[in-house]
Amino acid sequence: MDQWELMLRLLISGVLGSLIGFERRSHYKEAGLRTHFVVALGSALIMIVSKYGFMDLINTQSVSLDPSRVAAQVVSGIGFLGAGTIIVEHQNVRGLTTAAGLWATAGIGIAIGAGMYIPGISATALILIGLEIFNKMQKTVMYSTGIADVSVEGINPVLDVLKNSKVRVSNIQVNRNHKVNNVSEVRIIFRLYTREQDEIKQIMISLLRTKNVKNVNIE
Repeated sequence: MDQWELMLRLLISGVLGSLIGFERRSHYKEAGLRTHFVVALGSALIMIVSKYGFMDLINTQSVSLDPSRVAAQVVSGIGFLGAGTIIVEHQNVRGLTTAAGLWATAGIGIAIGAGMYIPGISATALILIGLEIFNKMQKTVMYSTGIADVSVEGINPVLDVLKNSKVRVSNIQVNRNHKVNNVSEVRIIFRLYTREQDEIKQIMISLLRTKNVKNVNIE
């Protein structure tokens, strides 16, 4: 195999991975340009080694080779890297799209490393187009997760504030918290859907003005 063509495959893989990484970094995600660049280039290198690195052993007797065996480990191995970008906070999961992007970037690197230029480039274009389209669709309706610590007597007033607000409220959970000065407290967890950030601020102000509300946090 021509060594220059193999170098070209590495270069193309790095460029394609960088494009996806740039899109992720432009939205302030955890894994950005450098991470996707290294994942794509490394996946292509592993694929090249898996496919061409043992050519001198093919004619050796009693030696059987599976050219896909080394490359197959990329698919499972990339999962550990993707897991590092997933964050669970206040029962809200973030980073799944970035983790999936790393997994897809590894697939693109494998495809280019195997010499499948058109599928690899097509997959990159489709991922970029899909991320931009769905990101714009998601921005039309924003959602925030809120947490309110209140005494038992303050549950109904808080629920009334959420019910009478102008935004859509869902996933309301009431969990028993702890006792402070022998007063039982509960934690109310809810999700707000709206297009206006000012409406979320107004809800927070209304909750803080409600009697028996200890703390409110909306993210």
